[in-house]
Amino acid sequence: MLEGLWQLLFRRRRHGQDSGKTQTGPAKEQISSKLQVNYERIKAAFGNSPDLVLRYLEAGDQGKISALVVHIDGLCDKRLVSETVVEHITDINHKWDSPEQAYVDLRDRLLSVSGVSEVNSLGEFITHVASGDCGVLVDGITRGLACDTRAWEHRGVEEPTTESTIRGTKEGFVESLRTNTSLLRRRIRDPRLWIEELKIGRISKTSVAIVYISGVAEDKIVQEVRNRLRKIDVDSIQESGHLEEFIEDAPFSPFPTILRTERPDKVTGALLEGRVALLTDGTPFALIVPATFTMFITTPEDYYERYFIGSAIRLLRIASFFISLTLPSLYVAITTFHQEMLPTPLILSIAAQREGIPFPAVVEAVIMELIFEVLREAGVRLPRLVGPAVSIIGGLVLGEAAMRAGLASPAMVMVVAFTGIASFATPVFSLAIGVRLLRFLLIALAGSLGLFGVVAGMFALLIHQITLRSFGVPYLEPLAPVVFSDLKDALLRAPWWALNTRPKFVGEKEPTRQAPGLRPKPPSREEKEVHHLEGKEGGK
Repeated sequence: MLEGLWQLLFRRRRHGQDSGKTQTGPAKEQISSKLQVNYERIKAAFGNSPDLVLRYLEAGDQGKISALVVHIDGLCDKRLVSETVVEHITDINHKWDSPEQAYVDLRDRLLSVSGVSEVNSLGEFITHVASGDCGVLVDGITRGLACDTRAWEHRGVEEPTTESTIRGTKEGFVESLRTNTSLLRRRIRDPRLWIEELKIGRISKTSVAIVYISGVAEDKIVQEVRNRLRKIDVDSIQESGHLEEFIEDAPFSPFPTILRTERPDKVTGALLEGRVALLTDGTPFALIVPATFTMFITTPEDYYERYFIGSAIRLLRIASFFISLTLPSLYVAITTFHQEMLPTPLILSIAAQREGIPFPAVVEAVIMELIFEVLREAGVRLPRLVGPAVSIIGGLVLGEAAMRAGLASPAMVMVVAFTGIASFATPVFSLAIGVRLLRFLLIALAGSLGLFGVVAGMFALLIHQITLRSFGVPYLEPLAPVVFSDLKDALLRAPWWALNTRPKFVGEKEPTRQAPGLRPKPPSREEKEVHHLEGKEGGK
C-alpha cells in the first residue's frame, strides 16, 4: 500500500516529458533563406515582446543584400551593437557580389566583437538572442551569426554576507556566471583550470559551469558530475539549491553531501585539492563536490591564521557542534532519569527552580526550543537593520516572561540559550539547520529512554554518516576509513609546510602539492659563514 502511494505521489509524468522532448517549433526549425520568414518566426517565438528589437539593414555599397539584426533590449550593449555590428554591415565601402560573400566576410573579418559563433537552426539562434547575444541573418543564407554583446545590469563584487571572516579576501561570488569564473581565474592563473558549460532547463536554459583543474581532479569524479547533470530534465533551474537536490547522493539525509559557498577562496582551495565546483548563472552560491563532513566545520580563516590558532578555533567549533546537538537532550535525560549523576546542591537548585512548572522537562525543552527557532527565523526574515534587535530583545523578553509565568525554569532557559549560541558557531548553514532538526529527535529520545536513548540516537547518526558517500568519497573520510596522511587537516590543522599531499580520495591523480622539506629553521653555522663571506665579497 505504501509503495503504491509512493509511486502515485512521485511517479514521473511521462506524457509531459515526452511532449517536452518531441515538441515542434523553433527548436527544430532550420533557418530559412528568406528574411521575412525568419522575421515572422522570431517575432512569433517571442510573442511580439516589446523588448525584442528586429532591424532590417541594406548591406554593401549597392544595398542589394539585406540583413536582419536581432537583439533583446536590456540584455546587450547598444553601443557595442551599433559600433561593431550595424556599422560594419551598412558600410558602403564593402563591395559584395553575393549573399554568401557578404556572410563569409562578416563572419571571418568584419564583425569586430570578441566572439562570433555560427548557428544552423532557428532554435539555437533564438537561444543566443534570449541569452543577450546579437543575432545576424543574411538574406539567401540558411545560417546565422551570434555576436557576443551581452551587457546586462548585475551586482558588483562585494563581501560575502553569509561567510564573513576577519582575515582573508573580502570578495564574494555574484549572480553573474562570467564574473564568478573570472574571480577563479584571477586566483588560479593556469590553463589547466578547465571550465565546461552546460544549459539545463527546457525553458530557463540556465548556464551551469563545471570547474576543475585538469590533471589534478579525478577523471571518474568529473565524469560522474557530467552524467548527473545531463540526466536533469526539468523546465527550469533558478538557483544552485535546485541543482543540489538533483545531484546529491542522499536526498533524505539530514547531513548535506554537497558544500555550498559564496567565497571564491574556498572554491579555489577545493579545486587545488582535486575537487569539482559547480557555478550556476543567477546565483552567488557555488557547489563543491565531493564534500566530506570535516569540510562543513572548517572555514578559510583556519588556513589564514597560524596553525595552532586555527587548530584551537577548529576544536572550539567542533565542541560547539556537539553542544548544539546534544545539550538539551542531555539536560532532559539527566534531570528526568539520572538525577544521581549531579551533585546534591545542583540537583536541589534545579528541583527548586522547577517547582511549579506544569510541564515535564521534555515538554519544557521542546517549547523553549520552538520559541527560540521562531525568534531566529523572524530575525532572518525581518529587514537587516531591525532583525538582530528583534531577536535579542524578543529572546530577553520572552525568556523573562516564561520564567515569571512559571512556564520554564531559569536552568532550561540558560540551556536553550547556550545551545542556540553554540549552533551559530557552525560555519555552514545547511549543516546547522540539519542539527537543529536532529536536536528535537534527541530530546524525544532523552525524554522517553534517558541517556540510553541519547547514546542510541548518537550511534544511529554515526552509523548513518559512515554509510554516506559524496560522489563515491566516504563522508567521514579521513576519520572513517582512517587515512593517516589526511588526518593532518581534519580535526586539527598541521602547519602549511607539513601539508605536502592532497586528500587521498580526490587527489590520487596528482598527490603531491608542494615540495618536502619546507619547514623553516634558523641557519646552521656553516650557512652563516657562507653568508658572511658572500657579504664581504659583495662589499668589495
